[in-house]
Order: sequence, then structure tokens, then C-alpha cells
Amino acid sequence: MINKRLLVKNLLAHNDENSFYDKKRFIDIGQKEGKAKFLKHVCALANSNPNNNSFIVIGVEDEDNKIVGVDFFDDSKIQNLVNAYLDNPPLISYENIPFPQLSEGKVVGLVTIKSNGKVCVLRKNIWKYYGGSVFFREGSISMPKAYGIELKDINSDVVATIEQHAKNNIELTLDGVIDFINNRHKNLTSNYKVFKEQFVVCWAGNQKITKDKTYYSRVDIELINEQVKLFYSTLDEITIAFNEDSFTITEFVQLGLGKEQKYYPFEKVVLNFNDNGTYFIHSNLIFEPPRYNKKGLHHIFNATNFIVDKLDKKQKLSSQEEEDLKHLPDVYLICFLNDFPEAFVQMEKAKPLLKKYNKEVYQSLKEAFRILRKVKYN
Repeated sequence: MINKRLLVKNLLAHNDENSFYDKKRFIDIGQKEGKAKFLKHVCALANSNPNNNSFIVIGVEDEDNKIVGVDFFDDSKIQNLVNAYLDNPPLISYENIPFPQLSEGKVVGLVTIKSNGKVCVLRKNIWKYYGGSVFFREGSISMPKAYGIELKDINSDVVATIEQHAKNNIELTLDGVIDFINNRHKNLTSNYKVFKEQFVVCWAGNQKITKDKTYYSRVDIELINEQVKLFYSTLDEITIAFNEDSFTITEFVQLGLGKEQKYYPFEKVVLNFNDNGTYFIHSNLIFEPPRYNKKGLHHIFNATNFIVDKLDKKQKLSSQEEEDLKHLPDVYLICFLNDFPEAFVQMEKAKPLLKKYNKEVYQSLKEAFRILRKVKYN
């Protein structure tokens, strides 16, 4: 079982960017350019490593390998993105790796890419890359190549050695459990569960019991053996269920107009643990967005646009507009889910303005983008 934090450290310590490893300060697959560049690197790494894993480490300064971290990225549908744009797509996973020196909510992103042994090809045009393009790695650069080039295995032994040096042990597991419960989450309700005598899942959060059902907020859930953060949110509420073979997380999102807020089931994630030391994660989007009267929604949409325009012009907001600003993420999210496509444009316009003006509303807007991304890729 590989300790992913050790794997990241080994990749950073012993290797410059090369044909099986890339590092990024951040990625932005919400924008067309960022999505295209990400797909290019995935394609190139898959083609350059037909028989072993390749990796992208995210949240690292390029010049000095300083670990600065990125926001927790909860996107179980990233495989769907790769499948939509690449022929012969590799298997891909995105994992959030906690590091003790990073601030709360910050992690290092680890993308693991496993080729299916065939030439990976960009299926259709995106940004400045044309459908039919094939990419390979030349050192630290992803370069286009002529179609029909032969796949060569040159990295399997090196990657196997790196992964072997990142194997977990009982000391690392125990240290991880103690650190999670006694240090990082000493002010929250914390628990752990051992599955199949091998896997340890820890979770912590504020606990609330409603109608004999236990909900958690400010939740952090980690698979300690691999140092992988499975779930993190300061906003949403979840329920947790488990038996001897599985651990289930059901996420709820709070959504509504003004003070009329409700919790909606959003996604169910099940970890199934096997006796042979393997596990699988299955996710199912169960979200049914609320529907509203179009006429009333249009009025609220225009009023919210007016507030964004005032922010853009650096005009002072009234006390009522300041109050309405708190509901901006919900308004735009609900409008988009009720067939107002222009709401997404307004969300993009509001993002840099809110980052400077109101950090709390900015965080809520980022959460709205996360919901839209998962709905879209589903």
C-alpha cells in the first residue's frame, strides 16, 4: 500500500520534471485554456509511459519545489472529462494529499495516470489544439508528435523503485491516526474505523443529531494508510455510514433563495474494501436541483447582476445590497440550474470582484462552481 505523501516527497526530492512526472503550481480545468493544457499533459504522460504510472503533482513552486498547496479539489468525475476529449484515454485519479505545514483546507493534488497501452489521441478541438493531435513527453515538455509513433517502455523500473520507497508501514499509520485525532482535530468529534485489518479511515467534524440521524459539518475524512484526504468542507453537511466492508459518505448541499434554505442530497460516495488489500471508490450524483418560477427568478437574477455591476464600478453598496450579496452564489447557481445559461458568465465576472471584496461570499461562490462542475461532468 503506497503512502501518497511519501510518493509526492520522493517525486519532488529525486526527480526533475521528466517523461513520467510533471509538477504544476495549479490547474484550472474550469477554463478552456486550462482544460486543454491539462488534457495535453495527461495525453503526453500516458503515451510516454505505456506500462507504468505517471504523475502530475499540483501545488508546488516550479523553481524551488516549495510545497505551497492548492484548495481541496473534490472531483470524482475527472475521468469523465478525460474520456470526453481523448481516444484511448488512460485511467486517471485525482487525490488530495494533506501536508502538515499547509494551512487548513490546503492540500497537494496528485494526479495518477495509467495508460491502457494504446496511443492516446486528442479526440476533438479544444483551445489551440486540434482533434487528432498526439502528444509525448520530451524531458519536461509535452510535445506534439506524428500519429503512428511507437510506444516505448523506458520508465517502468524507475517508477517501480519510487513507488517501492513510498510503501506504508505500521509506524506511519499509527502516527497518522494520532496526529489526526489529537492534533489536527482536537476540538472536533473524531472517530476512526479499521477495515479488513489493513485500512484505517479517520473522520472529524461538528456533530448534530436531527430526527435520530447524525449529521457532520466542518468535515474532514482521510484514508490514513495512503495519506489521502477523501472529503473536506467547511460549508456542507454529510452523513456517514459503515459496515465491515464499506464506508459511505452522503453529501448534502444547502441551497435556496434568501432565507428559504433547504438541504438537498448531492452525492453518495462508497468505499468498498477487499480482503486482498485493494479498495474501490464508487460515486453517484443524486442531486435533484430545486425548480423555481422563471418570472420571479428573472427579477432576482437582474437585481443580483446590478450588484455585481456596482462592484465592478467600485460603487458603494447599500445595506440591503450588502445583505443580498451574501446570497449571490445561491442565486446564480439556482438560475443556471433553472436554464439561465448566462448565470455562469455572471459567476465568472463576480469571482475576481468577490475575492477582493468579501472572502466569505467568495468561498461560497467557489463551492457553487464545484457543484456545477460535478453536475456537468456527471
